[in-house]
Amino acid sequence: MSAPTARHLVGVDVGTGSARAGVFDLTGHLLGTDHHPITLFREEGSVVEQSSAEIWAAVGRAVQGALKAAGLTGADVAGIGFDATCSLVVLDPAGRSLPVGPSGDPARDVIVWMDHRATAQTERINATKHRVLEYVGGRISPEMETPKLLWLKEHRRETFDAAGHFFDLTDFLTWKATGSAARSICTVTCKWTYMGHESRWDESYFRQIGLADLAEEGFARIGTEVVMPGTALGAGLTEAAARDLGLLPGTPVAAGLIDAHAGGVGTVGAAGEGGAVANLAYVFGTSSCTMTTTEDPVFVPGVWGPYYSAMVPGAWLNEGGQSAAGAAIDQLLRFHPASAEASAAASRAGLSLPAWLARRAEALAGAGGEVARLAAGLHVVPEFLGNRAPHADPYTRALIAGLGMEDDLDNLVALYVAGICGLGYGLRQILEVQAKRGASVATIVISGGAGRSDLVRQILADATGVPVAAPDTEEPVLLGSAILAAVAAGAAPDVATGMAQMSRIARRYPPGEAALRAFHDARFALFEKFQVLARDAALREA
Repeated sequence: MSAPTARHLVGVDVGTGSARAGVFDLTGHLLGTDHHPITLFREEGSVVEQSSAEIWAAVGRAVQGALKAAGLTGADVAGIGFDATCSLVVLDPAGRSLPVGPSGDPARDVIVWMDHRATAQTERINATKHRVLEYVGGRISPEMETPKLLWLKEHRRETFDAAGHFFDLTDFLTWKATGSAARSICTVTCKWTYMGHESRWDESYFRQIGLADLAEEGFARIGTEVVMPGTALGAGLTEAAARDLGLLPGTPVAAGLIDAHAGGVGTVGAAGEGGAVANLAYVFGTSSCTMTTTEDPVFVPGVWGPYYSAMVPGAWLNEGGQSAAGAAIDQLLRFHPASAEASAAASRAGLSLPAWLARRAEALAGAGGEVARLAAGLHVVPEFLGNRAPHADPYTRALIAGLGMEDDLDNLVALYVAGICGLGYGLRQILEVQAKRGASVATIVISGGAGRSDLVRQILADATGVPVAAPDTEEPVLLGSAILAAVAAGAAPDVATGMAQMSRIARRYPPGEAALRAFHDARFALFEKFQVLARDAALREA
């Protein structure tokens, strides 16, 4: 077991491109981090895959690196928590990897969340109008797991039949760490259609959509034990996992969360901030996610949920967001003739391209300037990968309006600012449709690597008309998993208490005054018109 004097917690986050780990003390202060990249395998047909073996190896290196950075050893760790993307891992009964795509490579056993190969299956499932769809905003997404399972059955039947375990990536990590096949209520409720408020799978849904096999097996391959986030699993770390991670055997392991939900746990429950119900978590990374907590279920068309206990045990959750957010900005900038010149300048300055453009935008706007006005006349609907919410439309595509002949750096800055405004207007749509259904929020608490800029935070506040707050920690997603570790280790009695003990708000960004609000209101009205045009064009030419 972990040493009785252990006073530190490890949070692990597996994102789309890397595995990261952070070491925290019991008050939530970050002491050391490390990360290691993960390969993405892409093929035609929206195929995106990964290797679970590579992911686990990257996790081990990240945890050991974070311990070294913190100047600690495994004996100092009281518990560990995991979060990950909602990707699908497919293993045989012995835990060996199975191929999930056209390559036939068994090492490629993960269908990544952003893989849209199952779009046709998604449409067929949505056409059933089964009652479980009421709990995903009325329409399931190809990002979720049952369409992907149906695709496997129809296109890779040998793999489907040979599988002994279908895991969400988070549950794969805790299984790898402990040997426990328990699933987190977060993963199976949000991405697998488990009815969390009823504590059961709906057999009729699986039979109706063509996955009767799973129902007839008693759901053994997708999870028969479902537990709350933060639940201590099994007997803690196995000896093999402890060696891989550089920790002690028996170290408590918490049932985990999807990555965005961990970001919510790490941000919205700070003491004195009104609690989780008052604050919307906006996790701004490769994609974006909005996490809205309510005491009672709220049904919002086009917004996933309501999900019971999927983030904060005992509360309901609505989940929205954009399928491409940081990735949409990257894609947008690549189109501009000045992108190469700006990228070289950013590299010389030791900055990412968006960070370099944000600095240049602030300089162009001047002291006290309204940066968003740099984008006047230029409009972006940044839906390169469809609309996750509130339209739940995987077919819609991006639109850029107002381009001229300019091709210099300042025009690239304007395009960048217009792109951030577009993301802000997409966020505003989600906030407004939720508020109409009774799920309003007082503050947007932002986290994620793409949202660290003061410029981005202020534009989002101005574009939505809702105050934005930033957490004290630079790693709120890792902190969220560390809070789960605190619960599993007995350092916090429950998740809500752990949130209050370990998270804090550092900065606030109020929305601008009336003139700026009018500027954004006018742009938002155009955004919605352009959005309809882009969607209609995509459907007509599909």
